[in-house]
Amino acid sequence: MPMPAVRPRRWSAAEVERLVQERNGYSPRYELVDGELLVTPAPSGRHQRLILHLAFVLRDYLSREKIGELRLGPGEVKLETGQRFEPDLFVVSAPDGRLPSADDAFIRPLLICEVLSPSSSRHDRITKRRAFQRNDVPEYWAVDDDARAFEVWHPADERAALIDDRLVWHPVGASAPLELDVRKFFSAAEDNAPLP
Repeated sequence: MPMPAVRPRRWSAAEVERLVQERNGYSPRYELVDGELLVTPAPSGRHQRLILHLAFVLRDYLSREKIGELRLGPGEVKLETGQRFEPDLFVVSAPDGRLPSADDAFIRPLLICEVLSPSSSRHDRITKRRAFQRNDVPEYWAVDDDARAFEVWHPADERAALIDDRLVWHPVGASAPLELDVRKFFSAAEDNAPLP
C-alpha cells in the first residue's frame, strides 16, 4: 500500500504575526517565506560580533554617502504580501538624503545581510536568497564565518560571487563605493582581538 504524500504545513502571515507577538524578547526569530515558517534561535556571541562589526562599517559609510539607513535585526522587512523577513541587518533607501518612515516595513532594501549559522545556513543560502532575488533586492550578502568570505548575490545571479579578499559595494546614488578588507573584517571579530 503506497504511503500518502505528506505536504508541509503552510503558515499564514496572521499566524506568524501571533507567534511574533507572543515571543519572549528577541528570540527566536520568526520569518515567513512562501508559506514556510523559518524559526531561528538566538545568535551566538561570534554571530553578534560579526553583525555589530559590519554594522559599524556600514554606518560609517552611510553617514558619508547619505543614501540609506542601516537597520538591525530582528527588524521586519516585507518584500511582498504574505512574506516576513527579519534579516541580521539591512539598509533601506533614504530618498533625497532623508530618513524613511521608521514604521514602514514595506521599504525597499538596498542591501540585506545575513551571517550564516548552522541552524540557518540552508534557508539563508537558498530559501531567503531566492525570495530576495525574486523581489529584486539589489544586493544580498551571506557572511560565511567558516569560509571567512562573503557570498554576494544580485537579482539575476545564478551563482554567488565568493569574496574573500576585498568586498566592493557601490549602491545607486553613492558617490564612492564601500571597500571592505574581508580578511581584516574577520580578524577583528576574533577572540582577544584589540577593540576598534
